Amino acid sequence: MSLIQTQYLPHVMETRARLDTEPVVRTLLAPDITPDLMARFLIEWSARGAYMTEPVDGWIRGAGERCIALGQEKVGRQLITHAKHEAGHHLMTIQDARVLTAQWNANHSQQLDAEALVAQAPTAAMREYRQVHDEAITGDLPLGQAAIEYEVGYLAVVLVPRILANVRAVLGQGTLDTLTFLREHAEVDVGHTALNERMMEGLLSTHPEEGRRLASFGSRGLDCYLRFLDDCMEAARRSVGSVTAAAA
Repeated sequence: MSLIQTQYLPHVMETRARLDTEPVVRTLLAPDITPDLMARFLIEWSARGAYMTEPVDGWIRGAGERCIALGQEKVGRQLITHAKHEAGHHLMTIQDARVLTAQWNANHSQQLDAEALVAQAPTAAMREYRQVHDEAITGDLPLGQAAIEYEVGYLAVVLVPRILANVRAVLGQGTLDTLTFLREHAEVDVGHTALNERMMEGLLSTHPEEGRRLASFGSRGLDCYLRFLDDCMEAARRSVGSVTAAAA
């Protein structure tokens, strides 16, 4: 049994369990979700996702530099190399938002502005998501950054494919094909998760007592992301509700 399983996972399982119980998750996986609500949610997720994604390569690189400063040369170099693969991924979310918005505008009298949606003010959950990363990088446990990515990667690998399957069922293959960011990360985050696991396992082999602190960072990051998804759903509900009211 790995040290991740014994020293880390017990402390994140309560938060991970919410991937099955959160109302936003149940709504997204429901076979009777309306096409308009699903479409508007995907627009919000993509547009707001740019704020969540743009700093990722800097976070990973910063964690690597901090590890090196603390004498953890090997893992620091691994992180800096990994950071290069994440650069510019927020541009994928912006492009997805533009394509989804164009699809919406072609079929609805309520016209949306993709650039305005990308530029809208972040919610509290979105701001806290950035904050927890920054706390990890600037503190004495920079691998807390890897724990955050580990948990959000878990969401990408475990939950996102289920959401994408329902997108296909509700909106069709054409819409699914436009979700380049989500489809790619549901696949590549398997490898990223394995890398983060190896790095944390290495730390726990010499400092098993840090499992709880690593898990705290990971749980906080996952909590923020789940609340972010709920924010996207609430925005989508308000938008669809205004369309329905206008048509009444």
